[in-house]
Amino acid sequence: MVDVPTYLASLAPLPEADFSEFGEVEIQPISRIQQLTGAFLGRNWVTIPHVTHHDEVDVTDAEARRTAWNKDHPEAKLTPVVLQVKALAAVLPAFPHFNASLSGDGKSLILKKYVNIGVAVDTPRGLVVPVIRNVGQNTVAELAAQLAQMAEKARTKGLSMAEMAGSSMAISSLGHIGGTAFTPIINAPDVAILGVTAVQLRPAPAPDGGIVWRKMLPLSLSYDHRVINGADAARFVRAIGQKLSDPALLA
Repeated sequence: MVDVPTYLASLAPLPEADFSEFGEVEIQPISRIQQLTGAFLGRNWVTIPHVTHHDEVDVTDAEARRTAWNKDHPEAKLTPVVLQVKALAAVLPAFPHFNASLSGDGKSLILKKYVNIGVAVDTPRGLVVPVIRNVGQNTVAELAAQLAQMAEKARTKGLSMAEMAGSSMAISSLGHIGGTAFTPIINAPDVAILGVTAVQLRPAPAPDGGIVWRKMLPLSLSYDHRVINGADAARFVRAIGQKLSDPALLA
């Protein structure tokens, strides 16, 4: 394996400049969380060979069912992220190499028998990833409550390291903001992360020969190419799309 510290030491240093020479500037301190997150993401990007697979899955029926659920359960409304987390947890057992971590020496693959999903949360102090444990054992209503509780705690009181550890895989969703694709950085020691952007309307052929509009969800799966190959990544994203279309997901 590459000796990362030696490699980094061999690189030319980043240039430093006095930017005030060029005009007025303002210096803002970076929060402790942002500093730690930046250090971890930088390490993960340099040490993990990332590949990102982009695809779109049809969520027309899933969104219709979610809308109906929210109308019938105003006290326990579901966000799209709830269904995405539930679908990811349901698919992982069929793809054990995605629910795994490499050993420190890179010679062994540790297959996890649990399914814990990390969900990236944007807070005023920076990005954090609380982990929801044993997702497959929770109903969608229970999962929605857990996600809301963890996100609120992340934004207000803050999370302990224990609450951000032990994930099988993570989801980073920008769907409430926009976008069509991005490359999420793997949250080591996970070997993959699922990025989600905004639903797009796409035309599709109708049974009568006309055109219907379908709701397509862009998914961006970044994976560690030492563990996962491209064909399996494509199959994994397709499986998530199939699971999102399954009415049993709301059971």
